[in-house]
Amino acid sequence: MKAVYISEPGGPEVLELRDVPVPVPGPGEVLIDVVAAGLNRADVQQRRGFYPPPPGASEIPGLEVSGRIAGFGPDVAKPFSIGDKVVALLAGGGYAQQVAVPAGQVLRVPDGVDLVTAASLPETAATVYSNLVMTAQLQQGETVLIHGATGGIGTMAIQLARALGARVAATAGTAEKVSTATAFLGAHIGINYAEEDFPESLRRQNGGKGADVILDVVGAKYLPQNVDALADYGRLVVIGLQGGTKGALDLGLLLRKRAAVVATALRPRPVAEKGAIMDAVREAVWPLVTDGSIRPLVARTFPLDQVQDAHRYFDSGEHVGKILLVM
Repeated sequence: MKAVYISEPGGPEVLELRDVPVPVPGPGEVLIDVVAAGLNRADVQQRRGFYPPPPGASEIPGLEVSGRIAGFGPDVAKPFSIGDKVVALLAGGGYAQQVAVPAGQVLRVPDGVDLVTAASLPETAATVYSNLVMTAQLQQGETVLIHGATGGIGTMAIQLARALGARVAATAGTAEKVSTATAFLGAHIGINYAEEDFPESLRRQNGGKGADVILDVVGAKYLPQNVDALADYGRLVVIGLQGGTKGALDLGLLLRKRAAVVATALRPRPVAEKGAIMDAVREAVWPLVTDGSIRPLVARTFPLDQVQDAHRYFDSGEHVGKILLVM
């Protein structure tokens, strides 16, 4: 089969298409004929040498796929049949024509979603739901601040938070993307971080109140401002490190606000935890996709042999929604 490997840390040019053996599903795993794979920030960080796969995971990048069940390893208890249309959450291996994955990380495609578009859902839905709901305990009527409004995580987070009855504020770096976040995705408050101090802008547009929950993909660069932007009893959940790993934390301000800072990563979690998250996604998120409350957004698709172009497009920051590789 064809699969993408990273020859050495670097730019998109280090991505190489190779012929490799078909994976053999182990105990509790299913084999999937991949139709499409989602491109995520973690793949770019892996390409640059900053985010190696967890121990035992495939060196092939790619954390989410859609496709059809092609085979079973021993002791698969989950009820699938050959040919079933599914999506899967992976620790790696998605940029390939076939992948073996624990059955607990596989879900049937939601009703009304085509099989290519479905590849945009598993990693983003699992990341957003596990962090906003399972970790931050976002409640109806609370204010949530979403950074990176028009990326794959941001577009999912805005829609899910709205569906949960939260008041949504979102940041983006251009007036056009801010407009997309508000007019198209439904955020109640839009903030251009390139032109505004986002904690001040949030309070000005939110009746003087900060955010009860912040979902942050930036990391250290935003840490002081995020703590400033929190409301009393607020919860800052850091899920990305685009802005570095080490920052200044004002513990005094955190104490006065009785607030919390949590950092999480989905990729290295144990299989059982990922299975529980995917079960929650099936129960809580898939109905919202089926009824149209959440619309999967695909910016562009690229054939697998144009993976370098797909990464260049991702690096440009021009996309709104997900970039997909099609087998």
